[in-house]
Order: sequence, then C-alpha cells, then structure tokens
Amino acid sequence: MRTKTEMLELFKKQTKEDNRIRLSVLEGSLTNVNIPKDKYQDYDVTFFVTERDSFLVSDSWLAIFGKVVFMQKPEDMTLFPPEFPKMYSYLMYLEDGIKIDLSLVLVKDLPWYLEESDGLVEVLVDKDRLLSNLAPASDKNYWLKKPNQAEFNDCLNEFWHVSAYVAKGLARGELLFAMDHLHNNIRQELLRMMSWHIGYEQGYDRSLGKNYKFIQNYLSEENWQDFLLTFDLSTKEKMEQSFWHTLSLFQTYSRKVSLELGFDYPNDEEVMISFIETFYLKR
Repeated sequence: MRTKTEMLELFKKQTKEDNRIRLSVLEGSLTNVNIPKDKYQDYDVTFFVTERDSFLVSDSWLAIFGKVVFMQKPEDMTLFPPEFPKMYSYLMYLEDGIKIDLSLVLVKDLPWYLEESDGLVEVLVDKDRLLSNLAPASDKNYWLKKPNQAEFNDCLNEFWHVSAYVAKGLARGELLFAMDHLHNNIRQELLRMMSWHIGYEQGYDRSLGKNYKFIQNYLSEENWQDFLLTFDLSTKEKMEQSFWHTLSLFQTYSRKVSLELGFDYPNDEEVMISFIETFYLKR
C-alpha cells in the first residue's frame, strides 16, 4: 500500500501536468487534525476543471492512480440519485488497498462548492490562486451543539413517540419493523442525548465523528459496555431486553441533561411507559 505522501504527490503531479485541471484539493478525515491517521482512510480529492466532457469519454485516464479493481460512479446511477449534481465522482478501490473518492467540479462552480463545503478542505495545487484566502481545514461544523429547551423537548418527544412503534412491532412479532425503529430512530435520539451530556461535561468544542463513532472515547468502560447491551437483537427475547434497556438508558441520560442544563422535564416517559406496558409489551 502506498503512503499518504506518495498519494498526495500523485494527485499534485496530475494537477500540474494536466492543463484542464486548475485546482486540486484534499477533503475529509485526512485534513482533520483531530482524527487519528491510519491506513484505512480514504483519499477524498476534488479536481476543479475547465471542462468535464473529455474526462468522461473514457475511464482509461484513471489508470494513473493505479489498477482499479472496483468503482462506483454515483452520477451514472439510476437507483441512487446523486447527492451533488454539479460533481462527477469516481469512487475507486485500487489493487493495493487504496480507496480514492475523486470528484470533478467545473471551475465556474467553485462558489457552489465552497458554499456546500464542510470546512475540511486543504489545497494541494492552486494554479490560478483561486483559493488563496482559504481558511485552515477545520471540523468545527461537526462540533457538538448545546441544546435549548425546545430541542431537548423535541428529542424526548421523538424518542417516546417512536418507542411505541418498537413495542408494537415486538408485540406483533414484526421483528424487522421493530429493529428498524429501534436502531434508526430511538437509538439515534439516545445517542443525541448522550452527546449533549458529553458536551456539558467535556465541552462542546469537539466532534464525536460520523455516526458517533468516537463516542466510546468519552464514556467510561462501564458506560460503554452498558450502551452495547442495546445492540443484542439475536432473538425476540433479546430484542425486548435491548428495547427496555434503551428506554432505561434514555431516562438516565435525559434526566442528567435536564439537571445539567436547567431544563424542565416533561412527564413523557411516565405516560408512554405506562401506555406500552398496558397495551403492547410487558417488561
């Protein structure tokens, strides 16, 4: 596997030698000083080009980066519409284990790109000084945000509202329905509440990463293992236990946040737990 230095030099070399490419930038985790670097990180790179058509005639030019063993081109897909229509992207897996997400953006669309940017951008080559005033790469857009009372209430309301869907799915034996709402809805609100508690205790000037992947770093081993108990979905009985444990953890963290931030605490949990136990699922 090639090193980061080798790969960045390759991107720079291509930019310098191809007159169609006026600017190249590195994006994502490799620009983020707060993320530990390892060999698994993708190379997220954007080339700003004078025109795109000549690149799209054939994929053969991509061989300069190495042998591509698998590729996805989002803008050519039908089932999954592209998220950023002003880009054309090549998501490439190379034979030496490197992953490159390379995008082509027209130079005229640079203002749009900057508007959509998350701030994690680092210039590789800038032939025309288009980004001479670019601020240093920062993950500030992903920092924790201190909630207000209304946001706290909304988190509570969403959690307890959808908890009934999970209970109903379990009562019916509709396990996929129950699992989906447990993971994609109420667990997400639990994670949100946990993140607010972490922000209060350790400061909001930090990111917990995509999908909260760094939250473990801010929890004690005991609390981390306690949270992992919500993931055992191997049987219906285990799912029910995970469900009730998720509710218990949410109560614990939401009460902490209420006290820490001086928020009023609605009685949603009492009402919905009683409702669930009466009509859907006994603890």
